[in-house]
Amino acid sequence: MKAKDIKRIVKEKYGKLASRRGPIKLESCCSGSACCSDALFKSFSDDYGKLPGYLPEADLGLGCGLPTEFAGIKNGDHVLDLGSGAGNDCFVARALAGETGRVVGLDFTDEMLEKARENAAKLQYGNVEFVKGDIEAIPLPDNSFDVVISNCVLNLVPDKQKAYREIFRVLKPGGHFCISDVVLSGELPDKLKEAAEVYAGCVAGAMRKEKYLEVIALENFTNLTVQKEKQIVLSDEILSNFLSKEEIENFKASNLGIYSLTITAQK
Repeated sequence: MKAKDIKRIVKEKYGKLASRRGPIKLESCCSGSACCSDALFKSFSDDYGKLPGYLPEADLGLGCGLPTEFAGIKNGDHVLDLGSGAGNDCFVARALAGETGRVVGLDFTDEMLEKARENAAKLQYGNVEFVKGDIEAIPLPDNSFDVVISNCVLNLVPDKQKAYREIFRVLKPGGHFCISDVVLSGELPDKLKEAAEVYAGCVAGAMRKEKYLEVIALENFTNLTVQKEKQIVLSDEILSNFLSKEEIENFKASNLGIYSLTITAQK
């Protein structure tokens, strides 16, 4: 898919997800690919319930990790959340950065920005704001943030090299990022690569793990560390929306692995 098509698909899907109240609750994947990406998200998401700053209305269950767990956010830090959605990670970051800190959420989906601002108003935070923008061209000044976080969003960006270049640019010297994302070992079947719902569900846009880490290293980050890694298993019910029984068996017999990584690195 072309970059413009990818961005359109992501905007449409996440615009619809913004109407959701609370995390995804699926007993199983519904038939047809229309909600299969919902089931994919359910496979990835972690529990935020006990984290300080957690607001249930902001948790749409769209992450694949807990980036604030390893972000080392301190009181007074300026924090940027890329692909901030309804504000879930921003509000957790605000609990860590405190009243003297600043948290900015960046998203390019109008519906998500509206929902995030509504949630921030409920909390009456004066130091959390939400900005519209593209991660490949962040509309914020150089050397602005102590910490950049992101949760299961960079895999949706067509040009990940540009994205990490922008992260490097907006970080202050000595600043760092903590990002949770989906990566692969092996190759996805073509039918999954080409499925819009699998892209929106954070799988088809994922890179091979070694290539992903190479992209980060090319931007001169230091102390690159994989803090956490967990394997994600796609159920037969999800796969059956895209693959035949024989293709599912071949898929399961292949060396493909899908993983959620939480990664840190420093400028």
